[in-house]
Amino acid sequence: MAKPSNAADHLITQIILGIEEMKGVDIQLLDLREIENTVCEYFIVCTGTSNTHVNAIVQSIQKVVSKALKEKPYHVEGQENAEWILMDYINVVVHVFQRQTREFYNIEALWGDAKTTPIASNY
Repeated sequence: MAKPSNAADHLITQIILGIEEMKGVDIQLLDLREIENTVCEYFIVCTGTSNTHVNAIVQSIQKVVSKALKEKPYHVEGQENAEWILMDYINVVVHVFQRQTREFYNIEALWGDAKTTPIASNY
């Protein structure tokens, strides 16, 4: 995997901490930088177990990133039903799914040319 830029590296670290704080599962980092015409440099994908869990993960990410880096997402989408919430931090886009929705859309396969790094959880 190509090394993330310093700013992106810090953002990715804080996002993953926010996910882990709420026990998000199956965390994947997709490096899109070598794919032409992508909308961002990285995707972070994870799974929550319910609507409440997905919302809690998103709120945790926002809190951790805001506290550490003083950054807010440019756009958040999908909070109404919380089956798939997308958080746009411009160069890093976070996808928080419920399991059945993640399996249906299969983002990792859709972006199969991306370099994928699984993130080991501490629990």
